Amino acid sequence: MKLDILAFGAHPDDVELGCAGTILKEVSLGKKVGIVDLTRGELGTRGSAELRDQEAAAAANILGVSVRENLAMRDGFFVNDEAHQLEVIKMIRKYKPEIVLCNAIDDRHIDHGKGSKLVSDACFLSGLMKIETTLNGEQQTAWRPKVVYHYIQWKNIEPDFVVDITGFTEKKIESILAYGSQFYDANSKEPATPITSKNFLESLNYRAQDLGRLVGVDFAEGFTVERCLAVNSLGNLM
Repeated sequence: MKLDILAFGAHPDDVELGCAGTILKEVSLGKKVGIVDLTRGELGTRGSAELRDQEAAAAANILGVSVRENLAMRDGFFVNDEAHQLEVIKMIRKYKPEIVLCNAIDDRHIDHGKGSKLVSDACFLSGLMKIETTLNGEQQTAWRPKVVYHYIQWKNIEPDFVVDITGFTEKKIESILAYGSQFYDANSKEPATPITSKNFLESLNYRAQDLGRLVGVDFAEGFTVERCLAVNSLGNLM
């Protein structure tokens, strides 16, 4: 299956928090989108890896993505080395995306920055013919995505561009709340974390509103890039 967009997250729920609105919009436009989670989030204070698996599947259904996979790397302890890069390369060559979305380049959780660099490096290496990989016993061919975009997470990183997600915010929040173990629940007796407060949940909308304000729309999601952006004509700018 060839995908238009492949979104990577260090943990299940990273993609939903960072770019669910963009994914929903692209799916509505007929694009084929997939998600690959690097870890199962087993070190999370609340819930368990098994529960996160179930929540991730429910969120994927809400988003309408074509596929979701988990590489089961060690939460908190995966590194950007050859072995991990090869696992990511296999996914890139399997789905041949034109666009890759991945974690913020710098963030509060150490896995986010690590995951960002790991995926970015793997996207480049995936285009090198002399790096050989096999999947399910079959030799893979080289593939390099056209662009890599980094979504924004905990830290307020200044975006290089934003995507208008007006009309998709309610569905985005629905996909996030599929992770019932992780976010605000007034009845929960589990330990509090930085993302379980009502304020954090509400901040997702007011950040999207603020990014939208900057470009004259109601809601937007921001991304950073590692190379110059290009447009076909000035008429394509908002």
